[in-house]
Amino acid sequence: MLERGKYIFDASGCANCHTDRAKKGPLLGGGAAIKTPFGTFYGPNISPHPERGIGKWSDAQFIRAMREGVSPAGDHYYPAFPYTSFTLMTDRDIKDLKAYIFSLPPIDRQNRPHTLGFPYNIRWGLWFWKTLYLEEGPYKAAPDKSKEWNRGAYLVEALTHCGECHTPRTSLGGMKRSLSMAGNAQGPDNERIPNITPDPKTGIGKWSLAEIIDSLETGSLPDGDEFGSLMYDVVEHGTSKLTDADRRAIAVYLKALPPIQNSVAKPKK
Repeated sequence: MLERGKYIFDASGCANCHTDRAKKGPLLGGGAAIKTPFGTFYGPNISPHPERGIGKWSDAQFIRAMREGVSPAGDHYYPAFPYTSFTLMTDRDIKDLKAYIFSLPPIDRQNRPHTLGFPYNIRWGLWFWKTLYLEEGPYKAAPDKSKEWNRGAYLVEALTHCGECHTPRTSLGGMKRSLSMAGNAQGPDNERIPNITPDPKTGIGKWSLAEIIDSLETGSLPDGDEFGSLMYDVVEHGTSKLTDADRRAIAVYLKALPPIQNSVAKPKK
């Protein structure tokens, strides 16, 4: 259970948002800043500390947070916590993830409040937001697709939540599903996030399966350059730790997506 949980923890990039690496903070102690057009969110402490973290959470409460974006107290979480993707995770994966997190050291560190302007600081408005943008899981396999494709879909859409950065957003911050993976002109930290659909002109349509797999393992682009910034962390702490079979499944799924032309941040060749 802990071994599976560690694998899911890495794939999901939990440490990237819940550890303040800029200040060399403790693992899962919170504090990492996530800049968005709506304000700055700070990843909370999700260590098993009973007061500062999530140490008192039950399995049911953890599953509800991941699948519904609701706290044990009944408050709605902001979708900077990507429950819109994590909702697709299976109960077993969520429970194994919780088991691993609860095996880590508890961190006695107070959460830093988000800095959001009006009206985004009114949390109850998220109920309305969820009616528009949250489709609860878990993931249902497509019976007409291969086992490898379905595994890739689960990894991309749920665990590694690629669409959270690579899909453009509406004015309310919801993902534009019709442009899934087509790039985002204003992603987290106000970065331009590239198109990863197989469009040959503006996406990764000219990348071979082997090149996609290699980039997920090494962080190297087909032209010899390297991923930078946010994607560097995704590879170093996430996709590089996946099995070869899972990286291949991701590549197979991405290559099978509908090509969408969108040049907001054209990937390099």
